[in-house]
Amino acid sequence: MNEVLNQWTGDTATIWHALMALCTSFFLSLILAYVYRQTHRGISYSVSLVHTMIIMAITTALIMEIIGSNIARAFSLVGALSIIRFRTAIKEPRDVGFLFGSMAVGMACGTGFFALATLFTLFLSPVVYFLFRFKIGAQPTSEMLLKLQLPEGLDHRTVLQEVFYRFVREHSLLSLETIQGGSALELVYSVHLKPEAKESELMDAVRAVNGNRKVVLLTGAQNVDV
Repeated sequence: MNEVLNQWTGDTATIWHALMALCTSFFLSLILAYVYRQTHRGISYSVSLVHTMIIMAITTALIMEIIGSNIARAFSLVGALSIIRFRTAIKEPRDVGFLFGSMAVGMACGTGFFALATLFTLFLSPVVYFLFRFKIGAQPTSEMLLKLQLPEGLDHRTVLQEVFYRFVREHSLLSLETIQGGSALELVYSVHLKPEAKESELMDAVRAVNGNRKVVLLTGAQNVDV
């Protein structure tokens, strides 16, 4: 009985340290999650990813607490975690960066470097906002995706030449697919509109050619999967 009490008494400091690590990693990961939400672009925002960032930071902190300086525990945990297979596809490389940031916060908190974890969070957050605010690395472009259907009997290589000459500065065919049992074609073009061209006029001109069939014009082509 005395040995059990001594063990609990000796582990009190460890428990408080672990609790502090878990709480610190939680609050710092909340900051990263907030920055991620405020600076996210595109249509692939995922609440699940935000929750994963927070859970990953807390879990990593506990793992580092368990490992400590014990090499045997480190190898045991590597062996235990190696059976897990992660098959979830991450659409944006930026999301991977935030996940690694959450892991870094958890590792720093789990090893007792609370000041470094806080410094890292307070440094990374303004950097991300700076990249978002000033669009660092963004390439201004007028590129759009033009998705349309053509009935059977029309040559897609020539039927749109006059329309493209009027409204489009550059264009390239991205995909060509038969639909409706082969009775029609569905085409996807990458187009750069002329400065004076209007999207509505381009769509009206295309509908005049394809007999009022489906025409879709997608902006933000760099973030859209065909």
